Amino acid sequence: MEVRVTTMVAESAHVTPPHLAPLVLMADAEVTYTVSELTAAINRQLRAGFGAGVWVTGEISGRRDSGAHTYFSLIEESDGSKATLSVSLFANVKRTLMPMLAANRLELSDGTKVRVFGTLDVYAPTGRLGLKISSIDPQFTLGDITAARDAVMARLAAERLLDANGRHALPLVPLNVGVVTSVGSAAWHDFTDEITRSGFGFHLLAVDARVQGDQAESMVTAGIATAVAHGAQVIVVIRGGGARNELAAFDTEGIARAIATCPVPVLTGLGHEIDRTVADEVAHTALKTPTACAAFLVDRVAHFVEALETRAASVAARTHAAVGRSEERLRGRVDRLARVGSVLDRAATRIDERAHRLELLDPARLLERGWSITLDGDGRVVRSVSDVTDGMTLTTRVADGRITSTVVNSATDGM
Repeated sequence: MEVRVTTMVAESAHVTPPHLAPLVLMADAEVTYTVSELTAAINRQLRAGFGAGVWVTGEISGRRDSGAHTYFSLIEESDGSKATLSVSLFANVKRTLMPMLAANRLELSDGTKVRVFGTLDVYAPTGRLGLKISSIDPQFTLGDITAARDAVMARLAAERLLDANGRHALPLVPLNVGVVTSVGSAAWHDFTDEITRSGFGFHLLAVDARVQGDQAESMVTAGIATAVAHGAQVIVVIRGGGARNELAAFDTEGIARAIATCPVPVLTGLGHEIDRTVADEVAHTALKTPTACAAFLVDRVAHFVEALETRAASVAARTHAAVGRSEERLRGRVDRLARVGSVLDRAATRIDERAHRLELLDPARLLERGWSITLDGDGRVVRSVSDVTDGMTLTTRVADGRITSTVVNSATDGM
């Protein structure tokens, strides 16, 4: 007896779309199916009920490749429960869809919300219901990314956090750098190679973290806190290029808040020339690549060193000029002192000559030559007989002593 399908309409104000109506297998109670027969019957009913296929939305989980094929689950969590649907993307369809995904900078990765079209069937070896993808709606994923990003941006803007990290002053010489990234990745090597080539004494504090996937938000947030705790002057958050949806972690509120509220400047280099994530919006300085982040730090240190060398050269030049001027002044003073010395020598000669003449006029010398000096009782020099009177006591100084005499008869001799 052929299985028939009856489409039921729920008895309520809400009408269930025909392609979602319950399928009822009407069978004779005496008929018994083998497992494969039942699986085939269910698949016939699925094709009859859903026609060419069905659109399904959900979040990718457990993505894995097996040869050229890709498998994952679509999950939906609601009110504490989770619904899961197995999905298959076979190689022939994958070759058709990949260019479209690449054009929209999307990849099928865990955590990405997608809207896919495909056919339902029950896989006989496992008895599991699955969806075989034949098409994908990239605008759904991009719209979900944009909506989530806009919501986070609105909350941060309301709290005035968008430029909070940008208000921190960059160190003049940022040599102590915290690096939050997947250590060992291409991004890590690009960054460290640029830093090493600079020749400056950078100290890098590497904090290993996932930069995509479910763990990225918590690990990057914790990595920023770790770098701060270990005294980083500036922190860089870097990763290599990839699909737009692989940047989803950097649109999350957790990472955005960790950057916005970080007490030191945070630089981002997330490997994208076109897209700006929320992390870029709240960072002190957003650069395109890890190499650009390293170059930014190297240039800042180089600028400081150049300015220091220029200033040192200027100080040296001014010092040399000042020393030169001082030497010139000193030479002038030496010349003036030499001239003064000549003047002093001539003056000394004149003094000596005058001293000699004075010495010749010294009364003691005159006394030695036979002259004498006579003084009256008041000590005045007697120059004339008119200066004395009879009975006056006189003192006469000669070379070897004094002679006291009394005037007996004073008279001029007419000379």
